[in-house]
Amino acid sequence: MDADDCIIVGAGPAGLTAAIYLARFHLSIRLFDCGSSRAASIPCTHNHAGYPDGIAGTELLRLMLAQAEKYGARREAVKVTRIQPQDGGFVVDADGRSFAARTVLLATGVINNRPDMDELVHAEALGRGLIRYCPICDGYEVTDKRVGVIGTGDHGMREALFLRGYTRDVTLIADGGAHDLSDSCRAALDDAGIVRLDGPCTPIRVDGDEIVVNTAAGEQRFDSVYPALGSVIRSELAVAAGARATDEGCLEVDDHQRTSIPGLFAAGDVVKGLDQISHAMGEAGVAATTIRNLLAEQQPIRR
Repeated sequence: MDADDCIIVGAGPAGLTAAIYLARFHLSIRLFDCGSSRAASIPCTHNHAGYPDGIAGTELLRLMLAQAEKYGARREAVKVTRIQPQDGGFVVDADGRSFAARTVLLATGVINNRPDMDELVHAEALGRGLIRYCPICDGYEVTDKRVGVIGTGDHGMREALFLRGYTRDVTLIADGGAHDLSDSCRAALDDAGIVRLDGPCTPIRVDGDEIVVNTAAGEQRFDSVYPALGSVIRSELAVAAGARATDEGCLEVDDHQRTSIPGLFAAGDVVKGLDQISHAMGEAGVAATTIRNLLAEQQPIRR
């Protein structure tokens, strides 16, 4: 079968940025997308440069895809099931078909672990900013508001302390039952004036403009709640192919976004680092340029 220069797996900000770069390098690429980009769930981001009034995640992805397609990128709505190194390149299996590629870029991102709540309620709360997942992205929007953080341990403590930079009214609620906090975590929370409450943290419901969380101390009302429950790194395709990853599942890459498998690259949240759109886009630009130069070493790229 004829081999594409690069197959990109994932059509979030990292994958689409790489597609724009690679298409403008006059390379043949495929962009495989199963439609699960985390960016699509962002109601409106206000910290993406160039959009002073904010932009919805779906609109940002639409504009980026249109830009990639303008230069010849091909998006296919398929789910990749295997990436197999073979004969100096790769075979990528997706929806019962196989595709050959000289290089592969994995931009599959992560999935947020959600609190235990009804899916429709969660969707409503997320769309209205009653539930938020990224204090770096939208902490500004909860300035001086009542904020709940669902989580415990070091991760929950760090998220609560980060949000303390935006509001004095922060409550850390254990997601299961009793908090699991070290003495140093408790001391840091006490020093910041952060309230601690035990779970169970369910049910969670929307009541007007408030989100209501059940706790051991009864129902608590907030303007916004941040789940600090970690995430699932979507690196299983690369790991199954033999790529090295951290204990958490983040793919290990060098300064040029190269994984431990020659020709396999990774960019965005699937790589350990700052889970931010701008950061993912920067990594994708680095990866795409490295891919272009690698292919040119193998065979001159000329018009």
